[in-house]
Amino acid sequence: MKRKMRAAYTLLELTFAIAILGIVASIGSEIIVKVYEQYIVQRAQYKASFKTELSALEIANRLRYAIPGTVYRIKDDGSTEPFASALTTSGDIYRGLQWIAYDGEGFNATASASTTPRKPGWSGFCDLNASSRDSIVTPGSNLAMAQTIISNLGGNIIGSSIIFANETNTSIDNNISGVSGNTITLSHSSVPRRLSEHYKLAWTSYALVALKNDGSGTICPATDKLCDLYLFYNFSPTHAASLAGASRSLLLKNISTFKFTGTENTIRFKICRDENISSDVSITACKEKAVF
Repeated sequence: MKRKMRAAYTLLELTFAIAILGIVASIGSEIIVKVYEQYIVQRAQYKASFKTELSALEIANRLRYAIPGTVYRIKDDGSTEPFASALTTSGDIYRGLQWIAYDGEGFNATASASTTPRKPGWSGFCDLNASSRDSIVTPGSNLAMAQTIISNLGGNIIGSSIIFANETNTSIDNNISGVSGNTITLSHSSVPRRLSEHYKLAWTSYALVALKNDGSGTICPATDKLCDLYLFYNFSPTHAASLAGASRSLLLKNISTFKFTGTENTIRFKICRDENISSDVSITACKEKAVF
């Protein structure tokens, strides 16, 4: 039986084929590595940008309820000074903001459609003819609903709220003794009261403070590269009130910048956050907003 000879690769051809396959494989693996690296960087950029944007929106939403004349800067030693005053130290030394906020939830809320007429929790209007130094008659208000809203948020109208005169933004009283219908009863006080046709109701202060990210709860000094930004709430609605006993929640981790400037009627702030890619590489995302 004769065997037929079939063509085959020579050793030289096999060597060339293996070499070409090796070159293609190395190029392909390099492309895959670069694509993966780009994915990691883009994911970190998205996460940093998304979290920073959400935090900036939360800050802006809270600051828009700030009552002018009640905004303070917090320095790295924990002391405060009025925001309206000239800077006494470098802008980098200020580690937070604190302010009294009027009750935006109760003011913007309205009763169900079945209720006629639909009223907000408090209208912001005072009937001077019907009011007295110890009671404020506020037409168009549903104070029972306001009390429910504030209670659901962890506060209380009675005993812990302040009425602010709208023209001067000075407090009328910090001890409301009762609400009924559209009348707010104030505790008896020998301090003269100046009522106004317009008012704002406040039941809590807020503060934004950069704290150390070691869980100690201490203010983060300007020398620290990264800090955690916390929102403090549910504490006394008085000027520069102590944060002791306030509730707090983590707003944003790993912030590298938290700066603010402007006046009490217009506050501009900038916040930056670092997103770690590795132990020695990170991505930084910054957001700036102005609140009027």
